[in-house]
Amino acid sequence: MAAVRKGTGLGLGVWALGLALALGLPGAAWKQARPPLFPWEMLGPTVLALVALALLAPLLAWRTGPGLARRRVLALLEAPPDLLWGALVLALWPPTWGPPGVGAWLLAFLAAALPGEARWLAQALPGEWPFPQAWGGAAVRRVRQLSLTRLWGRWLAARLPVWLTATLVLEQVLGRPGFGTDWMTRVVVRDRTGLCLWVLALALLWSLNQGPEEEVP
Repeated sequence: MAAVRKGTGLGLGVWALGLALALGLPGAAWKQARPPLFPWEMLGPTVLALVALALLAPLLAWRTGPGLARRRVLALLEAPPDLLWGALVLALWPPTWGPPGVGAWLLAFLAAALPGEARWLAQALPGEWPFPQAWGGAAVRRVRQLSLTRLWGRWLAARLPVWLTATLVLEQVLGRPGFGTDWMTRVVVRDRTGLCLWVLALALLWSLNQGPEEEVP
């Protein structure tokens, strides 16, 4: 338990350092620089994208198990960068549907993020040979379910900042200013208040997933 408390303390220290750096910004980069308006119109699509990813990636890992991390097909889907997925969605978008909007951004985000997150979860699953495979399929699925249930909250807390900043490329390609663009714009104009709110929100998410751990003998 002492190690758990030490890890939590170090994590809080890192978040406190991030907050101090945000507060220590020297002000606006130029006189006309103003903090951008928060992209409220992207709140719904972003929540939808995160919910879809938070459900699809664990479901895929549960269905296939730790062997998914060694699949070549998954590696091929994981390799292309976000820019390529965004350009591909633009190229395949039917002209009769009008200009690409939130739907195109959502498809490109899932195509870019889902393979990597499924591999991340599959690698975290415990081995299944010889047990629980020797006990049958029901036991295998149960062990996967228990493992993913314990991992799910901390996986979200660890990966959400990565997802938000990774959307920056897709937002630029598809012309949909969202949370990634908002974060970087506030860095550019040195918006101390906005950055502090971002750091506090992410720190709160992290702290909510630091539940008590069982001590391993």
